[in-house]
Amino acid sequence: MFSNNDINFEALKRKAYNGRWATLEEGIIPLTAADPDFRTAPEIEQGIIEYLKDGYLSYGPFSGLPEFKKSVADHFNKEKYGNFSPENVLAVNSAAQGMFLIASYVLNSGDEAIILDPVDFLFKKSVETAGGKVMLCPVDTTTGDIDFEKLVSLINPKTKLISICNPHNPLGKVYSKEVLIKIAEIASAHDLWVMSDEIWSDIIYDSKDFHTYSSVSEKAKRKSFTVYGFSKSFGIAGLRIGAVLCNDQDILADFTEKSNFNSTIEGVSTLSQIAGSVALEKAKPWYREFLTHLQSNRDLAFKLLSRSEIVTPNLPEATFVLFPKIENGMSSDQFAQHVLKQRKVAIVPGSERWFGKGAEGHIRICFSTSQEILEEGINRIITSF
Repeated sequence: MFSNNDINFEALKRKAYNGRWATLEEGIIPLTAADPDFRTAPEIEQGIIEYLKDGYLSYGPFSGLPEFKKSVADHFNKEKYGNFSPENVLAVNSAAQGMFLIASYVLNSGDEAIILDPVDFLFKKSVETAGGKVMLCPVDTTTGDIDFEKLVSLINPKTKLISICNPHNPLGKVYSKEVLIKIAEIASAHDLWVMSDEIWSDIIYDSKDFHTYSSVSEKAKRKSFTVYGFSKSFGIAGLRIGAVLCNDQDILADFTEKSNFNSTIEGVSTLSQIAGSVALEKAKPWYREFLTHLQSNRDLAFKLLSRSEIVTPNLPEATFVLFPKIENGMSSDQFAQHVLKQRKVAIVPGSERWFGKGAEGHIRICFSTSQEILEEGINRIITSF
């Protein structure tokens, strides 16, 4: 199901944008945007077809279809120690939109938000779009550990929000219940909001436990939002479907109102919600096979990169990206440009633009492709110097 023969390269070259097959010259292997190369689960395809059969595509409830909200709540409760009711879920147009809406809700112009460094660029962008100021809390690029001493030192009267990425993109770190409790203690002591981006929480290896942030303590439930999406675990990025979860019903109601979801200004495609609901209700067998394939790819990529003296790879606990450290003195941008021009492999540089200042000296490699493509891509990288 996840071999090279299962990839429709012609379809990818027509449809896979965002720095991938449809945007690159012939012959270039994209190990870039975190988006699978495989077609989505047949159950999802069939679910969309079934929904369309009667020919009606009417308005849905502004906050989301009941079946979508129930499937998301059930998924978190069964798989991530959550304690959510369907009423605690708001359907949004992608996890990324959820992040932007939360930043806009929590921050006024000039307010400060603490984000991790390095971390995906959307954290910084969402804060700045809301008029807030970003404060960077260092994360150890080898261990993924948060510098809590620095985090506390960044807090002042202007601080309103702590944003975490769990599992962490690009480091692949899964934060333990104990670490999350510590974050909740700090946030509660200073009356801060917490946003936990958990879009990667289905892609976890070695049967490692994952605790959704609000589940770890009563303090974590207060003033917190969780963001979730389907693009990583089910390969439906183009449907733009995600969810914001919040245990406090009054907060979520206010958030929904102020984010313009109580009218036809906002709201999410019903077709996308059906795809998300079917994914969680019927496509878990596909997903489990996908996860097994990804763990095999992770191990292969780590082994191949470890043979090279050019980079030192990390072994992610989650996600389908690696974040190797460059060992030959090149900057991240120089390295990425070199392998693109010399060996026709596209990777993401660990530059400030994509991941923050703390990412420099690294590259990010996506491995949600076939073993054959991954092996060819990595071999090209390590033989290009």
